[in-house]
Amino acid sequence: MVTACQIIDHLGGVARGRQLTAFGYTRKRLADEVARGEIIRIRPGVFATASAPPSVRLAAGHGGALTCARALRHHGVWVLEDDERLHVWMGPTGRVHHERCRCVPHYRPGRMSLGVADVEHALIHSYACHGDEFFFCAFESAWNKRLIGAAARSRIRAALPASARWLVDFAHRDSESGLESLVRLRLHLVGIECAAQVVVPGVGRVDFVIEGRVILEADGVQNHDGPSMRHKDLKRDAAASPLGYESLHFDYAMIVHQWHTVLASIRAALARARG
Repeated sequence: MVTACQIIDHLGGVARGRQLTAFGYTRKRLADEVARGEIIRIRPGVFATASAPPSVRLAAGHGGALTCARALRHHGVWVLEDDERLHVWMGPTGRVHHERCRCVPHYRPGRMSLGVADVEHALIHSYACHGDEFFFCAFESAWNKRLIGAAARSRIRAALPASARWLVDFAHRDSESGLESLVRLRLHLVGIECAAQVVVPGVGRVDFVIEGRVILEADGVQNHDGPSMRHKDLKRDAAASPLGYESLHFDYAMIVHQWHTVLASIRAALARARG
């Protein structure tokens, strides 16, 4: 027989008691499984499994769904920064089931289910909380991972302020990392256009080519760390040099936290290429 734990896991790790009654579970059977430690009663009428992340159980205990950065990360979306505080989607008129809590409640339209907000709503909520850069990187990541289709992208665009809808129009699905999305957006905002994911004969695919002369690589730790990857990067740079390219490499910390240094280096390389 299917257990309440299996049903709740199938529903995302959190479920209301009335959802479980559809599978033949009575209050007594649920109470028995809680007593045996097979499921957790978060509050009256709401249950979870031990495998549900603590933040998801906490959001459900508050009467809503985890949203913004933590929800996006839960779905596998790249995020620029994590929420320090728990962001909970309460639906348009939800009632908070807690006191003296530092969570950030979101009273926004849409059909909210306890647990974790879907990617579409988490992206919409994240714009209001985190702004242009966070939203753009997460949006491109979700698109690249096929988590939002054309209809969802249209709804997300409509839900944004009119002044921010250009971010959806500027986005594309080919960005393979959040760093690449961030670099492309920041360069665009200062009037430097670049081609992304370019295949350079004899070199291979590079993150960006700027004005046909400068190769820019956004080196995430996972993809470019270690002696073997460093050696590969050096070989690619050496192959690019005779072709007239100057190669620049910037890591996560520089791109995110020292952008002024990165931008100065790019502008200097472009000046040399133009000269």
